[in-house]
Amino acid sequence: MTEATATEFAATGRRKTSVARVRLAPGTGKAEINGVEFERYFPTESLRRFIGQPLQTVEAQAKYDIFATVSGGGIAGQAGALRHGIARALVLADPAWRAALKTGGFLTRDPRMKERKKSGQPGARKRFQFSKR
Repeated sequence: MTEATATEFAATGRRKTSVARVRLAPGTGKAEINGVEFERYFPTESLRRFIGQPLQTVEAQAKYDIFATVSGGGIAGQAGALRHGIARALVLADPAWRAALKTGGFLTRDPRMKERKKSGQPGARKRFQFSKR
């Protein structure tokens, strides 16, 4: 979570096994993810709304252009990582927004991860069928 330049703000967001490196630059609200336009990278409207929540909270939808590199995990994990990264970059852009973003829960990393498979069993929680005889 470091500040790139005076007019550009960079932050990292994480969720599950996904990592998003986000740069915010003053602009018109354009977003580019891995070199692809935002609407093509995240095709569902619900994911796009989920990602835009931090910007909507501080009413900065059209103030910044977003450039992000996202890797690892699936589409939902990447969306969560991007949302986390955007929120952290917004705090760098204006520290006064921290309270609103913290209240909304956008600065907290979601700690939920997939539970590992245990040896000698078919899954993380599933057990082989018990047989008394």
